[in-house]
Amino acid sequence: MQLTGTPFLILTVVLVPVSIAVALLLWGRVRGPKVMQFLARLVMILFAQLTAVTMVFVMVNNANLIYGTWDDLLGTGNHVRAVPQVPADGTAAGGKGSNDAKSEPKVIQQFTGVDDNKVPKDVKRTELKGRLSGVDGEVLVWTPPQYDDPAYKNKTFPVVELLPGWPGSSSTWYGTLKVSEQLKPLMASGQVTPFILISPRTLLLGNTTDTGCADVPGKVNADTWLSRDVPQMMLDNFRVDSSPDRWAVAGYSAGGHCAAKLALEHPNRYRAGISLSGYNDPASESASLTAKDPHLREISNPLNILRTATTPPKTALFLSGNKGDGYEGAMALKSAAKFPTAVTVQETTGAHSSDVWGPMVPEIFKWLTGVIPAQH
Repeated sequence: MQLTGTPFLILTVVLVPVSIAVALLLWGRVRGPKVMQFLARLVMILFAQLTAVTMVFVMVNNANLIYGTWDDLLGTGNHVRAVPQVPADGTAAGGKGSNDAKSEPKVIQQFTGVDDNKVPKDVKRTELKGRLSGVDGEVLVWTPPQYDDPAYKNKTFPVVELLPGWPGSSSTWYGTLKVSEQLKPLMASGQVTPFILISPRTLLLGNTTDTGCADVPGKVNADTWLSRDVPQMMLDNFRVDSSPDRWAVAGYSAGGHCAAKLALEHPNRYRAGISLSGYNDPASESASLTAKDPHLREISNPLNILRTATTPPKTALFLSGNKGDGYEGAMALKSAAKFPTAVTVQETTGAHSSDVWGPMVPEIFKWLTGVIPAQH
């Protein structure tokens, strides 16, 4: 039974009154020694509490899509097939992925719908085997209204890569933040550039370790998975623009840290990065793998990447955060930025939650449209 499906939710709701009814019915019928009666009634109470806690967890998980599958929840999924030595990133400014798979034939993926009622039916899913990273995982893809319009049949489209927090599901941007539902009318009316939206798996090492979206020797090539394998899949299967000037990456919380890191680290692959309530120091996430190694912690910090860059990257950043929740880190990046790096900071209020990030979707994509405008 699917973790995020309606049947399991209904089952947990039904079990709560059933467990209470069983306790009421059997409470006075327990026989035997006093100790056995006490233990039997304790089991009834614990069972009733367990069903209630399970129901609440499932409701919260369904609302926020924190864990998308049982494997994610239990930490039993295996998404790192191998950790090969990654070839140098020699992509020229003229084309994303031109060096990654120039000698490889296109790999045509099979796409299906997403088996989750919270995710819109026009979102597609594919299982990708990363050629360079050794990572295997799902990628969700949504194409804008113009993509299937005959008037655009010879057009290529810009892409935004969407990253969830940690732990987080590839479905969260679509199911909880409702990104495609909010943007569809804005794209149709011309207020927002018709971006293709993609959301790859980021939970690669189980539910106790955050990769920090980095290549960690001997552990995982998460950076390569996100910045090279996933984009190459898009080039192989969709009419996407290969220029890094037409690509962006966005995330919230731990995904916001990743978005800023990837955008600053790979200006030859991304023109813009959006970080909602993100952070600079990987140690801000206690489960971060990059925080456990001093060198990785240093080179994975977006502020250090910006300060140590040989030349300031041609990167536009939109950073938001509440005081004590990303705002100070965002201002530090703004202070360190030098032309052509551009940093926009917005102070927010409210909790560290989708209730803050979801309503920001139209605004951040209108900002991104100013950076990556529609091509006519």
